[in-house]
Amino acid sequence: MAKAILKTQKTESSVEDFLNSVKDEQQRTDSFAIVKMMQQATGEKPKMWGAAIIGFGNVSLKYESGRELDWFKIGFSPRKQSITLYGLIGSEKQLEQLKKLGKHKTGKGCLYINKLTDVDATVLNTLIKKAADKKK
Repeated sequence: MAKAILKTQKTESSVEDFLNSVKDEQQRTDSFAIVKMMQQATGEKPKMWGAAIIGFGNVSLKYESGRELDWFKIGFSPRKQSITLYGLIGSEKQLEQLKKLGKHKTGKGCLYINKLTDVDATVLNTLIKKAADKKK
């Protein structure tokens, strides 16, 4: 099966310009901190994916259906209601870590936090590192 073409593609837009445009000061500060954590964990430079997602690295995903697509290893987006983190949850060990994380919500493959002070930064960093290592 051919690779699917996604609506959200990697762009050459500036991550720094995007983050500086985030209106909420706390979310902007937290986003720069998350960039640093994810960059250290992956060894990759941040790239914009679409207009509002920051991704690190590249991975080719293949689903059971045979569908393939190019995506980032891990990433996040400072959304209006929360910061959405991608690629950090999925395994049983990660789910155990989530119990220690602090105030958060999860969705299908996503982790949502309101601000970094709501969570244990050490646990978040562990989740980020494990997710990055798993996808190398």
